[in-house]
Amino acid sequence: MILANAFCLFFFLGEEFYEASPYEPVTARLSDIFRLASIFSGTGADPAVSAKSNHCLDAAKACNLNDNCKKLRSSYISICNRQISPTERCNRRKCHKALRQFFDRVPGEYTYRMLFCSCQDQACAERRRQTILPSCSYEDKEKPNCLDLRTLCRIDHLCRSRLADFHANCRASYQTLTSCPTDNYQACLGSYAGMIGFEITPNYVDSSPAGIVVSPWCSCRGSGNLEEECEKFLRDFTENPCLRNAIQAFGNGTDVNLSPKNPSFQATQAPRVEKTPSLPDDLSDSTSLGTSVITTCTSVQEQGLKTNSSKELSMCFTELTTNIIPGSNKVIRPNSGPRRARPSAALTAVSFLMLKLAL
Repeated sequence: MILANAFCLFFFLGEEFYEASPYEPVTARLSDIFRLASIFSGTGADPAVSAKSNHCLDAAKACNLNDNCKKLRSSYISICNRQISPTERCNRRKCHKALRQFFDRVPGEYTYRMLFCSCQDQACAERRRQTILPSCSYEDKEKPNCLDLRTLCRIDHLCRSRLADFHANCRASYQTLTSCPTDNYQACLGSYAGMIGFEITPNYVDSSPAGIVVSPWCSCRGSGNLEEECEKFLRDFTENPCLRNAIQAFGNGTDVNLSPKNPSFQATQAPRVEKTPSLPDDLSDSTSLGTSVITTCTSVQEQGLKTNSSKELSMCFTELTTNIIPGSNKVIRPNSGPRRARPSAALTAVSFLMLKLAL
């Protein structure tokens, strides 16, 4: 009866496939939590030791060391495991409420470790799947149609906002480095965790450590002419590269390293080449040029060249009054440009004195 009324409501109001998130965009990233997860999961340690570790069990132990995490986790475990009658295994409504309190009030430092821990074997993966007590909070006798489940979720304003936030932050994008709309793993993982405790609650579909596949408890059987839309909705969970990359990155303790989408000029410029000394454009560069003169004239003496002083002076003067353009064989004389200054008289006298001493 509830589903029938829901269908009537949305038939008249209309329904968009993706809705805008009512929440503020998440600008923070998982840097600190990723580093903690890296230490906790043993990333960088001995691979043999790390492979034998059950990171999901370690995450549960870490939760027990925090009073708030331990209290709220014990609460939802107790409620979700409490059988109501032989035909009713639990009170699903209370179980969902307890789960929402846990994920809303406990820091992601603990909840994310339990939800997204990395696994190397089936025992670890099964513990990860059992985190939300799926027999009560997730599974049912039969799988409803995914579009019916989505409609039921959208009747509840809070569930509707959480689903819209998930689509806004986890919808696969092939225009970004991480396949996430804003290249932000924290936004996606936070939106995923935000749906737990509602009718649309997602979970791992099996306990295989080889691949990560999550889905709400639904199928697309009986979709009729809406089967394509149903499959698209389901693929946003089961075949979502953004969500999968975010879960794997957190489990491995590695944050995303963003590079500029449009590399700047500095990122693509040619390697720096040392410039050949040139004539100074102002007086402040004359000191370094004087050193060049002495070196040049001294080299004439070291080579033992026997030439008259006027010729040697001409050689030094030519060295002083030329400028070689870096990276080319062009030579520019000082009189070829209006901004280039001629050597001062004092500089010429120093050169002449050095030649005399050398001879």
